[in-house]
Amino acid sequence: MNTTTQASPAATDNYLSINNIEVIYDHVILVLKGVSLTVPKGKIVALLGANGAGKSTTLKAISNLLHAERGDVTKGNVEFKGARVDQLTPNELVKRGVIQVMEGRHCFAHLSIEENLLTGAYTRGISRSELKQNLEMVYHYFPRLKTRRASQAGYTSGGEQQMCAIGRALMAKPEMILLDEPSMGLAPQIVEEIFEIVKDLNSKENVSFLLAEQNTMVALRYADLGYILENGRVVMEGDAKELASNEDVKEFYLGLSSAGRKSFKDVKHYRRRKRWLS
Repeated sequence: MNTTTQASPAATDNYLSINNIEVIYDHVILVLKGVSLTVPKGKIVALLGANGAGKSTTLKAISNLLHAERGDVTKGNVEFKGARVDQLTPNELVKRGVIQVMEGRHCFAHLSIEENLLTGAYTRGISRSELKQNLEMVYHYFPRLKTRRASQAGYTSGGEQQMCAIGRALMAKPEMILLDEPSMGLAPQIVEEIFEIVKDLNSKENVSFLLAEQNTMVALRYADLGYILENGRVVMEGDAKELASNEDVKEFYLGLSSAGRKSFKDVKHYRRRKRWLS
């Protein structure tokens, strides 16, 4: 049973809409079980949950990257701006304005930072002057990249590689970015820096974000709305601030309760039964 806070994302004007999708790998393994969620235009939506909950699979189902991993959407559909897009190729989806930044900071290690960024504009066929303007826009939001523009990407830090991956996505002029685990393996101060940049891109460039994240505390602080996945199902959804103050979320995902911070052992053995699994 889904537990929903008062302000449901479904009540708002939807930009990206995932409608009751089911995903199966290798024709056998059921990973997503009727997942539905919406991303309103101009918003940051956090997709939360533990490792293996189905967050990355949800993003790949949207961006049509499942076939590379022998996965298929067997039920439901995905719509962007009112048009069904789950039958498009990933390249066609990028041209529509939706692009995914994969988990793991995927950069072309042998290319420089700037060469990596330029690959993001490959499908657009733009003029040299427009390309230069786009590069300067990326460097404005990621000044570290401008400093390291000539450096080979494989020899830059994890934070710089994550910034490069997001910057490369920006070069495609997206209307929506699917951002998978941006905090993974990064120092807390770098995580904060990246999330601040995401917030700036959202407010100043009007880029909508659906971000999959295990760091619930940070994600809910920057997001407008949130969904929590468990075992391939949405178990909770609502306004990010309301989710952050929800006692169940605090106990099971932040390691907190009304009595204060709990030990991992206490959280793991769940003193309070999860009502949505009853």
